[in-house]
Amino acid sequence: MKALVLEDYKRFVYRDYPDPKLRGPDDVLVRVRAAAICGSDVHGMDGSTGRRVPPVVMGHEAAGEIVEVGAEVSDFAPGDRVTFDSTEYCGECFHCRRGEVNLCENRRVLGVSCAEYRRDGAFAEYIVLPRRILYRIPEGLDFVGASIAEPAAVAAHAAAITPTAMGDSMAVVGAGLIGLLLIQILRAHSPAAIIALETDPERRAAALAAGASAALDPAAPGTRAAILSLSGGRGVDRCFEAVGATAPIATAIAATRKGGSVTLIGNVSPTVEIPLQSVVTRQIALLGSCATAGEYPLVLDLLSKGAIDARSIVSAVAPLSEGASWFSRLYAREKGLLKVVLEP
Repeated sequence: MKALVLEDYKRFVYRDYPDPKLRGPDDVLVRVRAAAICGSDVHGMDGSTGRRVPPVVMGHEAAGEIVEVGAEVSDFAPGDRVTFDSTEYCGECFHCRRGEVNLCENRRVLGVSCAEYRRDGAFAEYIVLPRRILYRIPEGLDFVGASIAEPAAVAAHAAAITPTAMGDSMAVVGAGLIGLLLIQILRAHSPAAIIALETDPERRAAALAAGASAALDPAAPGTRAAILSLSGGRGVDRCFEAVGATAPIATAIAATRKGGSVTLIGNVSPTVEIPLQSVVTRQIALLGSCATAGEYPLVLDLLSKGAIDARSIVSAVAPLSEGASWFSRLYAREKGLLKVVLEP
């Protein structure tokens, strides 16, 4: 088969690669039809994260059709259209038994090569997956749209673990991919105020199109007053931080009312500083959100109904053979590029 291989840091080669084989009776062989480039792939291609050690086939946001099933797979068949979780979980450890599959003690992420394991991903014509991480694609949703299910599920997981009450005001810091998906998910379930806090004017406009009640520049002089005006004079009840750096986390904490919560999704920086006194004296709960844990059916339903508009965040669809150039453009932070989907 053909695959886009990270041969060395910042160097991709589109070349022949060994065909994957079923490893066990519950495995499924999937022909990849669409694979989206994740920000973690772009951040990892230069070796800075330590989780994309070459050579490796990256990619974990994808969809395709089944080609072959293992002997014990009875509920899927060749020809079925599927998408899949980015995480292979064991199903047997302490966390898996509690339904916390994202925290599996034996967790392996597709397309990751690190000190603990190496697992090729979806930037290839075929991939072998355990049946337990597969989900059917609803009728009317194409492969490109289904490839957005993984980041949408990441956003939905953050919403799911946040103790939101009916009518709670909310803010989303960072209107990148996850932030925009989260705004659409929150809006699909709540008529309450949703404030986007974003420094980039184009992304603020995208946040409004996604359903935000207001989109504010956190550095603008009148932003604090506007947040208070939109949240009963107290600050928002629930805030989501979708960047993962010191400044936006400080923005999220400052926007939140006493007794409220901040859910941390972004992880661009491995360490950050936080205004500890503000968190403690105002009794703000900080929640970390990791990956997904069963949110795929929800987001696939929202995608199929148009409540999440996949095409609104897809900047380009291109052949997998052109993947190297698209990675370079994303790495250079080309203006206007948000999500690129590659088709093998």
